[in-house]
Formats: sequence, C-alpha cells, structure tokens
Amino acid sequence: MQIGELSERTGASVRSLRYYEQQGLLESTRRANGYREYPPNAVATVETIRALLDIGLSTALVAQALPCTVGERSEAACPALLGQIAQLRDDIRDKASRLRAIETSLTSYITVNA
Repeated sequence: MQIGELSERTGASVRSLRYYEQQGLLESTRRANGYREYPPNAVATVETIRALLDIGLSTALVAQALPCTVGERSEAACPALLGQIAQLRDDIRDKASRLRAIETSLTSYITVNA
C-alpha cells in the first residue's frame, strides 16, 4: 500500500509516517517511480507506534519496544525495556505527586486569602 492509503487506514498524517520512517520505526520500499510501498503489516505497526507514543514513550523507546510488540519478539530486549518503561511510569508518578502537592498549596493559599 502507498503512503496515502496507510495514512487513511491509520489516521496518522503522511508527515508522521515519513517521520516514523526517518526514525527507523517504519519501513517501506521504493517503487521505480519513487513512491513508497508499505507491507500489509504496516497498519498494525503504525497503530502500535501511535499507542506507544500516546502513553509517553520517546521514539527511542518505541524503537526498542516494537520488536517486543509487533512481529518477531526480541526476548533479550524485552526485560530491559520493561524496566525502562517502569522507570518512566515511576517518574510520572513522582511528577503527579509533586503537582498534587502544589495544587493543595495553591488551594490553601486561595482559601486563606479569599
């Protein structure tokens, strides 16, 4: 399938698809006319990329995660990846906790000074 069809089927913009390819997350071949040609599993790959980006993974972590989630699994990479994802989760929890504390302080300040 060509890039326009892949974009339509996944909801990802053509620009995003080119970016994913540039980052090594998505592969295509080139036809004689220069058009990109994507394999049938590209839809699942793009959906996985978008889901991983949506949960906060960087493109570098997405590149590591793809072999664990799509196609052939890299068992050696998966345990290390899970540790990195757990660290990201813990960092987000810490930030959320700090934000809740700030919210509490601001609410207290507003209440006292109202």
